[in-house]
Amino acid sequence: MRKLILQMQMSLDGYVAAASPALDWQVWNWGEDWNWDDELKRDFNAVFESIDCILLGRKMVEEGYLDHWGRVAQNHPADPHYAFARKIVETNKVVLTSKLKASKWDRTEIVRGSMVDEVNALKRRPGRNIIAFGGVGFASSLVAAGLVDEFQFFVNPTAVGNGRSIFEDAHTEGPQLQLIGSASYDCGIVVNRYAP
Repeated sequence: MRKLILQMQMSLDGYVAAASPALDWQVWNWGEDWNWDDELKRDFNAVFESIDCILLGRKMVEEGYLDHWGRVAQNHPADPHYAFARKIVETNKVVLTSKLKASKWDRTEIVRGSMVDEVNALKRRPGRNIIAFGGVGFASSLVAAGLVDEFQFFVNPTAVGNGRSIFEDAHTEGPQLQLIGSASYDCGIVVNRYAP
């Protein structure tokens, strides 16, 4: 059975979204200035080689996630650092929502059932792992439902003081996690991987 990997950027004090939207706390905010070191870029791209499905929330798709990375892939057609953007374009995507009637994006399927049923059905399909991206609400729902098999936190060297966590709705005490890998990079980011 495939596993679901949830990948998120996180602040040093454990938030995935700062309370102040104006706060620029990420080493790379997905714009043109990519300040990650080459080793982190390589390792980030390697994650995309282990998956063949991307699970997304409706808001992320409607806010331009697929359009953005499609443009990036077109702008960097041969750059090995941007292989992940090309992989996003080429990989099958699944959007879990009851609000969209049909997909307007290539290789993107809309599923409308319950989150637990749809994600477990995806996990049973043959293939490589599934990676999930989304906002705090979508990620929190995956965590609260116990659907995440691996967490990948890209911990930025910034404390935001206040914000939102993906564990707010999980459980009273939060899920117990086991560290399965940790790597630090010259740009200041530490990538921590956990399993429930």
